Amino acid sequence: MNPFFNIDERIEKASDKALELCKEQFSHIDEITEYNQNKVQKAFIDNRISETNFVSSTGYGYGDLGRDTLDKVWAQVFCAEDALVRHNFTCGTHTLAVALFGVLRPGDNMLCVTGTPYDTIHNVIGIKGSEMGSLKDFGVNYSEVALKNDKPDLEAISNAVSDDTTMVYIQRSRGYELRPSLKVEEIGEIVKTVKAKNPNVIVMVDNCYGEFVQKQEPCEVGADLIAGSLIKNAGGGIARTGGYIAGRHDLVEKCAYRLTTPGLGKEVGATLGMNRELYMGLFYAPHTVGEALKSAVYISALYESFGYDVTPKYNEERADIVQSLGLENEESLVAFCQGVQSGSVIDSYLLPEPWDMPGYDSKVVMAAGAFTLGSSIELSADAPIREPFYAWIQGGLNFHSAKTCALLAAQQMLNKGLLKNGI
Repeated sequence: MNPFFNIDERIEKASDKALELCKEQFSHIDEITEYNQNKVQKAFIDNRISETNFVSSTGYGYGDLGRDTLDKVWAQVFCAEDALVRHNFTCGTHTLAVALFGVLRPGDNMLCVTGTPYDTIHNVIGIKGSEMGSLKDFGVNYSEVALKNDKPDLEAISNAVSDDTTMVYIQRSRGYELRPSLKVEEIGEIVKTVKAKNPNVIVMVDNCYGEFVQKQEPCEVGADLIAGSLIKNAGGGIARTGGYIAGRHDLVEKCAYRLTTPGLGKEVGATLGMNRELYMGLFYAPHTVGEALKSAVYISALYESFGYDVTPKYNEERADIVQSLGLENEESLVAFCQGVQSGSVIDSYLLPEPWDMPGYDSKVVMAAGAFTLGSSIELSADAPIREPFYAWIQGGLNFHSAKTCALLAAQQMLNKGLLKNGI
């Protein structure tokens, strides 16, 4: 029995059974974690990282050795020609927007081949209209290819790509959808398909939630540009803010011109003492992602035993850290999130309630007791209040605390008479 938290004995027994089921997957995760940790370790050694790289710069930030070397480390780790890693990317959506506006020009054609992308990018593209400042507002054309049976439709993608296609955009993670997240191998198949039709097309991948989940990254299978957030996988729970763009040198340079100004690009940008935690975050990232994956696998096994629909299943191969959990109604969804919040080391006393969150077209309930506000590598559970009432769970700085949060969520549902499977 847990000596610190009042967990029903029946839930504890279900937890023990779930842990037994997870052993093989945990071993597989450890293998991937060690591979990626060695990859990061080698990049640090090859680039001779030292205390000098942590020195702060101010003003213009000219000649910031730590900033410039971090880009090199990042490029090596992600098998890219170049990288742009900065604390002043405000979020993942901002990072993606800088990449899109950096590369695309008026009259260009952007084709999303993984269906409609995640909610917060809609305004950037101008999907629902010509929002002020969107790609559409600047004359960039957008179209998309729907998924087929929740998978990329390679035939339809091939038919949609033409000599006029400027960019093919791939969202690796599922977002608020139930389709499987894309494995790197599947991204490679998309790259082959589109490059066969138009070798000049730029393939960009929204890599959020996918970093270090597998041994390969999208640039290794032909992606031209990837982007993500440092308060998700790649920051290791250490980085307090920021994002990264990596890929072909010419494309990264264009993105740098968009972030700062043409002609200056990567040469400016004071680091203000942030270098140390960006380096440390990258160093911790493979291990932290491994802990998040174990948390997701365990939650999948536990809640499937309670009778809920889970995707992925505990024994399925994963391409991101996200776990979807079908809770069937609003009451169970909110109770689950409140239970997760009650176990969070930050803001445990708060009670999450659905609210109108900016960038979403439905009310959202979110459990997120994090050291860094909005961090998705720290355990969080959130969901739009709409059918089919699934929660999306991601993160967990360490498995054991995430496990306790999952148990407290089950206890909260039990207390309210909502937990299934006769418990």
